Amino acid sequence: QVQLVESGGGLVHAGGSLRLSCAASGRTFSVMGWFRQAPGKEREFVAAIRGSGDFTYYVDSVKGRFTISRDNAKTTVYLQMNSLKPEDTAVYYCAADTWAPLQNVRSVTGYDYWGQGTQVTVPS
Repeated sequence: QVQLVESGGGLVHAGGSLRLSCAASGRTFSVMGWFRQAPGKEREFVAAIRGSGDFTYYVDSVKGRFTISRDNAKTTVYLQMNSLKPEDTAVYYCAADTWAPLQNVRSVTGYDYWGQGTQVTVPS
């Protein structure tokens, strides 16, 4: 049975850092990503890591502040978040899939497996 379990969320003041982790069990994935959803907004792409070469992709609003990586076994993905801003406040979801065409990595519909979400709060 496939499971994605996130951890590492919390409350941090603006300018601070958090590191999210997502541990996958049941299979390995070609692509793993992070999405976020703020209250009243649609779920949006944040970052993804794809392929044997671990190519990375980011939404423009987090470039230079967030870094996605995964372990050598490709079963755990991390999201290092630095210089956090109030607008980063959201529930962050880990997502994964075994098939990873480039055109799908930024789309919610490109992922079949999802974690339960972890809250990140950056007070204004």
